[in-house]
Amino acid sequence: MLNIPGFNQHSLTTSLGNMVYYTADGLPWLTTGETLSDRPTLVFLHGFGGGSSAYEWSQVYPAFANEYRIIAPDLIGWGESSHLERNYTIEDYLTTLTEFIEKISEEPVIAIASSLTAALTIRVAVTRPELFKSLILTTPAGLSDFGENYTRSFFAQLVSTPIIDRFIYDFGVANEMGIRNFLENRQFANAERVYPEIVSTYLASATQPLAEYSALSFVRGDLCFDLAQYIEQLTVPTAMIWGKKSQFTGPDIGRKLAKKNPTAIKCFEVIEEVGLTPQLELPAVTIGLIRRFLTKDLV
Repeated sequence: MLNIPGFNQHSLTTSLGNMVYYTADGLPWLTTGETLSDRPTLVFLHGFGGGSSAYEWSQVYPAFANEYRIIAPDLIGWGESSHLERNYTIEDYLTTLTEFIEKISEEPVIAIASSLTAALTIRVAVTRPELFKSLILTTPAGLSDFGENYTRSFFAQLVSTPIIDRFIYDFGVANEMGIRNFLENRQFANAERVYPEIVSTYLASATQPLAEYSALSFVRGDLCFDLAQYIEQLTVPTAMIWGKKSQFTGPDIGRKLAKKNPTAIKCFEVIEEVGLTPQLELPAVTIGLIRRFLTKDLV
């Protein structure tokens, strides 16, 4: 559970179980006589990977809590939300993301999402544009973009092998060394920015009962797709932020995606010396860009 002053944990029910979310509904963010319903809603959606959760955006969203209604959920299968004993599908997340946004706000929301979840959010926005006012996305990629097939990679094939998949998760992911190694060598551009709280929080999420099902579904490639096939249909105003040193999908993929729909994708910014999650690695810079998009570029 996150422990940020004034933020409290709540939950709502989706067709696949409960989704826990965090919102600023206490002091110092909400004073006597104020109501959150009068504020625009910002929904912060974390990406996928061993130990992912709403914590991923926790260094960013408090900066907006005085002006906006903040909603930061743990997605199904991650963090404190329901974990299912089954392999997850793309449809599971398209469905639960849609249900969550429908229930959390009667007005269109501004969605701020990361990596593969950001790509899934684009697909939701294509089919349900009325749910969104705008999108601000960090490294949005389907991980099989422009004909690339992630499921054919050696690691995806390896993790698709029964028994071996659980061994890899238990010994390569769901322990402190595995979490730290992944963050330092794959997710961050600068290992010195991985401090103990990040490791311990990711580890707590990765060791939740049944957490291996969502993580392995992601690593096998069950949730990957070609975003290039959908992005031209997007009509919601969108800004993209890309870490220059993102190891999974670099900025060149982002530029190609943005060029396919310059009408909807109004901004594309690359942050130097940052990997997959600028919101964790350089939160102050990420806050500055989001604020610029909110007040100028996407208005």
